[in-house]
Amino acid sequence: MNATPDFYVVREGDSLSKIAAMFHVTLAQVRKWNPQIKNPNLIHPGQRVRVTEPTVVPVDDEPFPGKDFFQSSVSSPIIEVMGWRLIEEGCSAYPDEPDLQWSEADRRSYAKWQQKLGFLGSDADGIPGRSSWEKLHVPALHMSE
Repeated sequence: MNATPDFYVVREGDSLSKIAAMFHVTLAQVRKWNPQIKNPNLIHPGQRVRVTEPTVVPVDDEPFPGKDFFQSSVSSPIIEVMGWRLIEEGCSAYPDEPDLQWSEADRRSYAKWQQKLGFLGSDADGIPGRSSWEKLHVPALHMSE
């Protein structure tokens, strides 16, 4: 069993160099494993950083599941992965970590994302639409049956 976690949650005062040293990997590796981090000098507390080589590299984004997907009765890994992407984008309204169940915290976090994109009014209601979803780049989940 691998004792090293796949992700590290950034704390105040961390840098990518410090995180790389903590996990005995190079800064180049951390940057390669975290292409969503555009500016390596700009990371935020609460952000997740991959510290091990991914076993499966996502090659595409999760397709937009449709507006009707986003309601409290829905529980799906897609919602959790979306939540982590929102956190990476600095748009978290989560009291803790995202989970599989669509919730008010997901809606508020997504509204922050829509506002970050410049959407206003009813276009920033926190319910994902195709345009904002495609810009979020939620990694595709390749689930086997």
